[in-house]
Amino acid sequence: MSVKKIVFIGSGSIIFVKNLIGDCLLTPGLHDAHIALLDIDKEKLHYSEQMLKQLNNNINEGRATIQAYDDQREALRGADFVINAIHVGGYDPCVINDFKIPLKYGLKQTYADTLGIGGIFRGLRTIPVMMGIARDMEDVCPDAWLLNYTNPMAIVTGAIQRATSIKTVGLCHSVQICISELFSGLGMDPEGVQSKIAGINHQAWLLEAHRDGVDLYPEIKRRALARTERHDDMVRYEVMKQFGYYVTESSQHTAEYLPYFIKNAYPELLERFGIRTHMYLDWRESQVNHWNQAKEELVHNNGLSHERTHEYASHIIESLISGKTVKIGANVLNKGHISNLPNDVCVEVPCLVDGSGITPCYVGDLPHHLAALNQTNINMQLLTIEAGLKGDRESVYHAAMLDPHTSSELSFDDIRSMISELLEVNRPYLPQF
Repeated sequence: MSVKKIVFIGSGSIIFVKNLIGDCLLTPGLHDAHIALLDIDKEKLHYSEQMLKQLNNNINEGRATIQAYDDQREALRGADFVINAIHVGGYDPCVINDFKIPLKYGLKQTYADTLGIGGIFRGLRTIPVMMGIARDMEDVCPDAWLLNYTNPMAIVTGAIQRATSIKTVGLCHSVQICISELFSGLGMDPEGVQSKIAGINHQAWLLEAHRDGVDLYPEIKRRALARTERHDDMVRYEVMKQFGYYVTESSQHTAEYLPYFIKNAYPELLERFGIRTHMYLDWRESQVNHWNQAKEELVHNNGLSHERTHEYASHIIESLISGKTVKIGANVLNKGHISNLPNDVCVEVPCLVDGSGITPCYVGDLPHHLAALNQTNINMQLLTIEAGLKGDRESVYHAAMLDPHTSSELSFDDIRSMISELLEVNRPYLPQF
């Protein structure tokens, strides 16, 4: 078997790169892989390279080649797999502006990384960079698989899938941990549960949950209604109460994907459902200290070790090169897999991975009301992709006007004014405009 080349773009994220590349170092068929690291932050890139070289020596007898690159095309040349985890524009000023400017108009957000105003502008900033990566891949590694972890997942993955020839799949943790999170909170045993999950990224639905042929949903709903103490899943329980199904993404995210929870006219809803607006800003501030601590623990640790994690990347790569079949939940272009969502939108469905590739499974129709909720998110995603690819300013305004949370809180005039202001401050990151 030939030596495989794996490129990690955005490898300054030292914990994430340890998890994904550490997994690869422990994967059959990848022990002697060439690992190419790329990041615009040269200091963080250097630390990740140091850490992985130590880890390679400790757990893999130094068999893999670990190399940091400062040239994207050279890093990508001859790659078999490309893992993407970039964040364009960073925290300051971009993320801060994504929160601060909408708040001036009275619009509160929680994470602002997938939908809403933050999702729109994170997508607009990311699409040009991803197009550059994809074009380089088309030139120097046209047969490589691109495994995308960057949010906004449906916008970024959908843009690549619609506008390039690169084989791409989007990967997110929410489907992976859906059953364990739900059952843990309800005091139920997740062992042996067979589930069916489908929809769109950050708004996929637990359509079925069975064990030994028994439908577990009645017990799930009974326990959820009986849970009266404050907890982290209150928004999702309310969505399940109203619409009948559990949604995959966390309560804090879900609160800003729907028009029902973050309401200036009903401020008590924040307390009632435990919603923490602007929580991403608080979390991101804490990550500075966390990264410094992680750097010390990981880089200067001669005893550094690793156990293979639940992350999809290494399992996908192993299946593609060995032919071993694995089932995942992934983001792909809809080709009738969910029959009552539009074709060629990015959907999150079960997929089978083996030596022939990544094959999405047929789901059929979602319950009509769930498809309708998904469609409200899809509208905004498609308009953002169009704006990001074509530089169409009107599509940015339209995306915001159709965003469920934004449109339920702001007038047309306020939306246009807010978007114009955000387009101006993001000008350095939006070459397409």
